Amino acid sequence: MAWSVSYYSEKVRNRVFALPAGILADYLRIVELLQEHGADLGMPHSRALGGGLFELRAKGREGIGRVLYCTAIGKTVIVLHSFVKKTQATPQDELRTARKRMKEVKRHG
Repeated sequence: MAWSVSYYSEKVRNRVFALPAGILADYLRIVELLQEHGADLGMPHSRALGGGLFELRAKGREGIGRVLYCTAIGKTVIVLHSFVKKTQATPQDELRTARKRMKEVKRHG
């Protein structure tokens, strides 16, 4: 069975699809791999951030994008947050947002 991708909210979905064109194209390519092979693709496409949180690592000529996600019951990936990276390390504010949303998903899922 293939994996499915859901979004935490319509706002999160809109934000992902508003990523710069090159980054969005790479994200869509990686999501196809994720749907086919599962949530833990591994480097260079995805990386575990700990505690059940993962990042998709999309790149484009505009820069580097990150889409943070977790898994839900069954073969479902929940996209929690996205942003364009401006520094080497993932900003703590971005991680806090994703972890807070992940707790909500796990509590209600």
